[in-house]
Parts: sequence; structure tokens; C-alpha cells
Amino acid sequence: MAGSFKGDGLIFTLMDRITFMDIHPLLEKSSRDHAHLCPRQILGVRLGLMGLTALGFVEPPPGKRLLVILETDGCFADGVIAATNCTVGHRTLRVEDYGKTAAVFIDTLTGVAVRVAPVLNLRERASLYTLDEPRPYFAQMQSYQSMPGEQMFTVLPVGLRTSVEALVSRPGLRVNCARCGEEIMNEREILRDGLVLCRSCAGESYYHAEQEPVTSRQEPQKERSS
Repeated sequence: MAGSFKGDGLIFTLMDRITFMDIHPLLEKSSRDHAHLCPRQILGVRLGLMGLTALGFVEPPPGKRLLVILETDGCFADGVIAATNCTVGHRTLRVEDYGKTAAVFIDTLTGVAVRVAPVLNLRERASLYTLDEPRPYFAQMQSYQSMPGEQMFTVLPVGLRTSVEALVSRPGLRVNCARCGEEIMNEREILRDGLVLCRSCAGESYYHAEQEPVTSRQEPQKERSS
């Protein structure tokens, strides 16, 4: 049944089926914008499939039922996207950049969440799995496509520090920051001292301004008719 965490035995039984499935269409999908295929894309595809399996899905669920939080970007992220169909544009994919090839998979209907990460010695295991390939890069290319899931990943049930409802929010809601005036969407405003503020004006900005805005805040003047 989708939406409940599956025990280790069932996860890896299902994952064995994934090991022997034809993942080449997903690899082709992942590499489409790169003009090449690399180990991290393959790892992302396999990890994405593992996340689906851990939540009981045999394929990406429709709509916005699945939410994925990636812990890094780059080629690995493209592999996960190919396997799950989750994207930033559909608001089903987020990046919390911890610099790790790991991801949390959330069933937004049930609130069940699991974190999937590679085993710590995955590269060494890949080299041992493909003994006829002495070059580590190409050993990973081959091994990541065929290694059993229980040799590649750990699956950990997790609780979210932010509720699913707050993560997903209610799209379409808009307010304006009381300080800078810019529009804030999707309930990302902060209420402080009775004021509705954006995160930047509330002191949570990832940047700092080095000069005044180049564009004017004044309304454009209508041209006078001659």
C-alpha cells in the first residue's frame, strides 16, 4: 500500500526488481541536458527509484503527492528528477544544499517521510562489484546500474522539522512586504511586531544589498498627448 514506510526486507525485495528493470530510458532522460552520462546521474536515478519504493510507489504518483527534498544540486539532482518526475516548477522538488548525494522523500498525503543516502563505502563497493574495470569512474558507471539496492543505499524513516502543510503551503496566496513592498507568495511571509515581512527584511536574507536599486520605484508618468 502506498504511503506507509516499508520494512527493510520488502524494500530490498522490491528494489531487486528495480535492479533488473531497464533503467536506460531514465538515464537517457537524465543525460539529455548534459550531453553525457556520469556516475552521479546514475546514482540519482537509482536513489530516486529507491525513495519511491520505500514509500510503496511502483511509479511516480500523479499530481503533487510526492515531495522530494534534495541535499545537493548538479548531475545527481537530474537523476533523481528523471526517476521521480518531481520538479521545482511543479513545486514538488526542493534543494537544501548540504552538499550530500542524499534526499528525503515525502508522501504529502500521509506525511510519511524517508531519507535515502548512499552507503558510506559505495565507491569501494562499486570497484569490487566490477573487478574487470580498474578505472574507478567507469567501475562506478557500470556498478551503479546493476548493484543490488541493499548494497547501495540506507533508508531511514525521518520526521520533518517543518510540517508537510507548511512546506507545501497554499499556492496562489499573495501579500506585500511592509518594508520593501515586494510581493510574497505561497505563505512565505513572516509576521513580526504586527508587520508582514519578507524573509530578507526579517533578517533571514542570503544576500546583502551593496547599493540602492537601479530601477526606480516611482510609477511611470503618462505621456502628454500633443
